[in-house]
Amino acid sequence: MAEVVQIPRVKLGTQGLEVSKLGFGCFGLTGGYNDPVAEDVGISIIKYAFSKGITFFDSADIYGANSANELLIGKALKQLPREKIQLATKFGIEMLDFSEKIFKINGTPEYVRSCCEASLKRLGVEYIDLYYQHRVDTTVPIEETVGELKKLVEEGKVRYIGLSEASPDTIRRAHAVHPITAVQIEWSLWTRDIEEELIPLCRELGIGIVPYSPIGRGFFGGKGVVENLPASSGLAFHPRFQAENLKKNRIIYDRIENLAKKHQCAPSQLALAWVLQQGNDVAPIPGTTKIKNLDQNISSLLVELAEKDLKEIAEAVPIGDVAGSKYFDAEIAVDINWKFANTPLPKDSRISA
Repeated sequence: MAEVVQIPRVKLGTQGLEVSKLGFGCFGLTGGYNDPVAEDVGISIIKYAFSKGITFFDSADIYGANSANELLIGKALKQLPREKIQLATKFGIEMLDFSEKIFKINGTPEYVRSCCEASLKRLGVEYIDLYYQHRVDTTVPIEETVGELKKLVEEGKVRYIGLSEASPDTIRRAHAVHPITAVQIEWSLWTRDIEEELIPLCRELGIGIVPYSPIGRGFFGGKGVVENLPASSGLAFHPRFQAENLKKNRIIYDRIENLAKKHQCAPSQLALAWVLQQGNDVAPIPGTTKIKNLDQNISSLLVELAEKDLKEIAEAVPIGDVAGSKYFDAEIAVDINWKFANTPLPKDSRISA
């Protein structure tokens, strides 16, 4: 009989939000990287995750055509106890043309409020537990954006405020307007540029850390992912999964695979366990469309790593050895500099969400 995993609880921020240590990123359920799953399958996965102790679910208003992700979660919530769930969603990327992937970053107060109202309706809830600005609009002072979020908190429509992919300066300025409860950021064995400045800042200010893509956008999910990526997959366009970069990065995968054997777990479990054990203020949100992968992710909580193990694992993936940008060529980067092949983007741009 498989060992029952008790998923611990952690506090994000100092305002009172408590979540399951392991969250669930819902992005992939409505076609994040591959084809979307059937609605009943998506609902069953969410319900299964909850039955296993995951209570922290992450979405965004631009996930899926016509905000399909929030609509899906809304239907799942009707079958679950709302008071036991911590629901996170995001605003800030305005859809101009979904099929052509044309978006606009929008952080105006008016847009903040309209997005919140629309998300509440789609989700079928009276409040959002954690509401993130998905990407920072550098044309609007962060004080104005967070000022409107503060009003939504005061009105009871939002309980806690978060930022996603924000720079340290932006985080500090936002936190001065209203306490930021969590920062969502990419953090995994092969994406660790945030460790020098951003993570220490979050801990200085008492802000929780929510790593997305903690398994390297699936890179550490197994050789099948690394060697047989379908041409139709959105990841086929990611710099780290292309041709020469992938060839170099396979060496990194092999190192983690060898260490996983030492710890008697799968490479994905070792990669996720490494993120999970970065602190009591860390709650990663891996996503999947398969129950077997979800079970494997949950079991990563059983992988025990001593300080020397964490160091050994990190040293197996030197940041300089990872080939390719962590961003899609046309993806929004951190608000320090919107990037398109390392060139600043105009405000209306083709990007990948």
